[in-house]
Amino acid sequence: MPTKYDLAIIGSGGGAFAAAIRATTLGKSVVMIERGTLGGTCVNTGCVPSKALIAAADTRHVAADASGRFPGIAATAETVDMPALIAGKQALVESLRGEKYADVADSYGWQVRRGDASFAGGPDAPVLEIIAGDGTVETIEADHFLVATGSRPWAPPIDGLEETGYLTSTTAMELAEVPESLLVLGGGYVALEQAQLFARLGSQVTLLVRSRLASKEEPEVSKALQEAFADEGIRVVRRVVPTRVSRGTGGEAVVTADVSGDSQEFRAEQVLVALGRRPVTDGLNLDAVGVKTGDSGEVVVSDRLRSSNPRIWAAGDVTGHPEFVYVAAHHGTLVAENAFADADRAVDYSRLPRVTFTGPAIGAVGMTEKEVLAAGIRCDCRVLPLHHVPRALVNRDTRGFIKIVVNADTNEILGLTAVAKDAGELAAAGVHVLGKTVAEIADAWAPYLTMAEGIRIATKAFTTDPSLLSCCA
Repeated sequence: MPTKYDLAIIGSGGGAFAAAIRATTLGKSVVMIERGTLGGTCVNTGCVPSKALIAAADTRHVAADASGRFPGIAATAETVDMPALIAGKQALVESLRGEKYADVADSYGWQVRRGDASFAGGPDAPVLEIIAGDGTVETIEADHFLVATGSRPWAPPIDGLEETGYLTSTTAMELAEVPESLLVLGGGYVALEQAQLFARLGSQVTLLVRSRLASKEEPEVSKALQEAFADEGIRVVRRVVPTRVSRGTGGEAVVTADVSGDSQEFRAEQVLVALGRRPVTDGLNLDAVGVKTGDSGEVVVSDRLRSSNPRIWAAGDVTGHPEFVYVAAHHGTLVAENAFADADRAVDYSRLPRVTFTGPAIGAVGMTEKEVLAAGIRCDCRVLPLHHVPRALVNRDTRGFIKIVVNADTNEILGLTAVAKDAGELAAAGVHVLGKTVAEIADAWAPYLTMAEGIRIATKAFTTDPSLLSCCA
């Protein structure tokens, strides 16, 4: 006989866990189905391992760079012991998976099933069929279902790519040795982080970009980051459209590409493809229960995260919404409350912060200048170079800027973008700055010698030349 629950969740990442926690606290019975490793992308192959390796690479880079930045300091960066580095990363992943996922599920007491899930039963009476590893099948009924299966790295159909072989952001973090040279295809946050990570570990990196770096952010971001990459020996080639990938006579990877109308070849030991991700919905049999999907396979949802079947919801990357684990977690909680607490909550991304963990980092929240103008709002903005920020001066790292975009008619702050060390912290502060006026922030308290003080200085730049400001006045 089928087993009946209030909520059946496919997946075990951030969105799944947030939904399970909230539904359980509301007194509902929950079952979670996972066909792979518990914890989803973030802890296993995404945020945690990548940022752990980025932090390690940054430490090596600081050692190599210290002599030039700080008088009286001498340091060296030795060759990387990649197996030891990867083992340390994996130990951290396994520790967090146990503490933040397996132990949490045990504490709340919901059921976890292992196996492949697919829908059956039709749109009016959906059920889940779970095929375990030993081939046994279990049927699960539920009042509500949540699809939280995430996304995976995607590669376009470039001639010869599959036959030649390539790295993704997942497989690159399992390498046993640092590639002597690396071609990175892409200009988004994954490509930028991975390119700099391997450059700082010792690879000779070439980044092949179709338009510009971080093309969805302010154009000043692209310029600042390209300059920073050039200083670190990372070659950036723009207006590149790869047409073929093959192996050279020496075993190296060869990418043939159209570059501004000319055919060129690029060679390296390895190729890393970072051209986006796609939702994981294959095998779920969504058509059978009337769940619509989009062109990339994403589950089409309303702003309440309900699919075209009123009993089936979706959360996280599988919706095609912004690919951040904190978005997935927000989705999961929202779904549980809409389904079981008579809430009517909609997703609102107007204050969603976004961070790229390069060095310097990219942090942003709210609208860009282009978006403000496209919305028909009269725009005013200031770009504050970091040499006006005392924290950047004492860090001896003035690469980057803080940009504030405002409504010229109301002086309300509509967007903030920063390229700086700890720019993510500036984006987090910016969440609470949006909607306030320039004058309110210029007159607010800000601790001296913090990077966040730069936000206050940037607002003062609307009325005063920042070169005429004293250090703390």
